Amino acid sequence: MADRILALSAVLALAAAGCEVLPAAERTAPASSAPATSAPAATVTASDQDTRPALAVTRSTMTEHLKVEVVGLNRVEGRHLIAQIRLSNTGTDQHLSWPGELGDRTRPLSAIKWASGIGVLDTRARAWLLPYVPVGSPCLCSDLDRDGLGRFIDPGRSVTVYAVLPAPSGNPATATVLTPATPPMLNVPISDEAPAGDFPDPDAEPVSALTRRLILPSESLDRSEETADDGERLHVNLSSDVLFAVDKATLTAHASSIMARTAALIDASPAAVVTAAGHADSSGDDAINDPLSLRRARAVRRALTALLSRDGVRIQAKGYGSRRPLYDNASDEGKRRNRRVTVTFARPQPAAEEPVATTSPGPTGLSGTVDGRPFNLEVTGLRRLPGGLGLLTYTITNEGAAETWFNDLHRTQDWEAYKYRAATNVRLTDVAARRQYLPGRLEVPTDDGVDFHCACTDLSGVRLSTGKFAPGRAREFWNLFALPGTTETLQVKIGPFGDLQVPVR
Repeated sequence: MADRILALSAVLALAAAGCEVLPAAERTAPASSAPATSAPAATVTASDQDTRPALAVTRSTMTEHLKVEVVGLNRVEGRHLIAQIRLSNTGTDQHLSWPGELGDRTRPLSAIKWASGIGVLDTRARAWLLPYVPVGSPCLCSDLDRDGLGRFIDPGRSVTVYAVLPAPSGNPATATVLTPATPPMLNVPISDEAPAGDFPDPDAEPVSALTRRLILPSESLDRSEETADDGERLHVNLSSDVLFAVDKATLTAHASSIMARTAALIDASPAAVVTAAGHADSSGDDAINDPLSLRRARAVRRALTALLSRDGVRIQAKGYGSRRPLYDNASDEGKRRNRRVTVTFARPQPAAEEPVATTSPGPTGLSGTVDGRPFNLEVTGLRRLPGGLGLLTYTITNEGAAETWFNDLHRTQDWEAYKYRAATNVRLTDVAARRQYLPGRLEVPTDDGVDFHCACTDLSGVRLSTGKFAPGRAREFWNLFALPGTTETLQVKIGPFGDLQVPVR
């Protein structure tokens, strides 16, 4: 592929820092401190400058003084997208390393020296789109070694990198641009004009599209059911503890309202085939769990069939015993959630979407102490995105006089724990509907099956130090959620802080 990549005269140019084209869009919360380094031999020092106006501006959550700007977002042949990102060192005395900032956090560290984490959100397909993967290379994107880029950015200098990835479906006029280092950048305009510079052609050689399915969970406050929306199907996990008595397969009186809600969702769906799958926890043995889970699935099938108002729907009943747990059976809560009947069907068609608002609500915040240390929380936005998505952004500030760690964002309940530290300890609640929304998660295929990453600020690996706050330091975090279609205000709970009533914009 290297022989297809020409000199990126206008694309991999180095820019003077401080090109403040969109000051209103820039996030002003400082980020984490980067360790001071001596000037390495490979420091970026070229004289070329990229002075294009920025389409979107933000800053790294991890590294102080690193400004991130989208300077190009071009659709090619209606199928591909070329994203160009300018990274600027706005400091005066430190050389900043950029490769760890943009490496894809859902892949092995071998991809960390590439700009492999640049992506866009496909809201229609509920997918996180990443750069194409050619044969023998981790990424169709800027490479630290191949493109002659220095590892460090000098104070007052910039470097522009690129990624070639699939275009989001539906031919949208704008896109949400994602990087591992920053909160998502919303409403970035897509141009159908040819981009400046020469880029690798994804049609010139075999490449694989790398996408991460976005799954958006929510649950009723009474814990009777939880729903996961993966963009194609709804998976409604009905609690067996509510539906049935212990070791029984006859629906209880409490099951009627749950069945009615599930039937209404199926009625609103285009599904012709629905699956009701019974599951058990790890207690007992297969001789008990397998037939019991199947009888329970059949009971749910009978109830739903009687409640459906449209014809032509066939419900299949299956029983899997304890072989397909959703959560770790090591905890009582994990076991409770694994005892379920999962009803799966094509997701209902979304209602016509309103234009996405571009204004931000006024700050909403709280001050308090966490383990005796003073911190401030400020919600900077709860924004409605297309496709039923929502973006929550918030800033946490160390109000104390000493450096300290804030680890409460990843201290979630054990049943929902991820393998990787992330800002998962966040909830949105629709009090009137008695429904709670959990952070979205990214489905990542592995050799052993499927892994999950939080669709939120990453706090693992090279970003572990994001939880470390200098005195007065503020950091901005984010989470993607499902959002109810008509709610104007939601209750927000972040880590150990109290509840906040936050408007949806």
